[in-house]
Amino acid sequence: MVKVEVAYATAERQWLLACEVPDGVTVREALRLSGIAGQVSGLDIEQCPVGIFGKVVADAHERLVEEGDRLEIYRPLLLDPIDARRRRAAQAKAKR
Repeated sequence: MVKVEVAYATAERQWLLACEVPDGVTVREALRLSGIAGQVSGLDIEQCPVGIFGKVVADAHERLVEEGDRLEIYRPLLLDPIDARRRRAAQAKAKR
């Protein structure tokens, strides 16, 4: 068995689950086994982007978990960060 943490957050609440999964499971399988989908309404752990310690995992169906990994489930971006920066810069320029 391998000990991992599963993290997910919304604007209102955060989840951090410590769990044990069998050695040799993938990131997606570990997320299924954690049971987080049953605790968060509407969370699609099969399609959502995921990462380990802040680094996006592109191959979550193949990447095996390791002891101590923190699996992070990411929400879709509501606003593109580059567009947000451009808007803030334009607003600051307009105030001058």
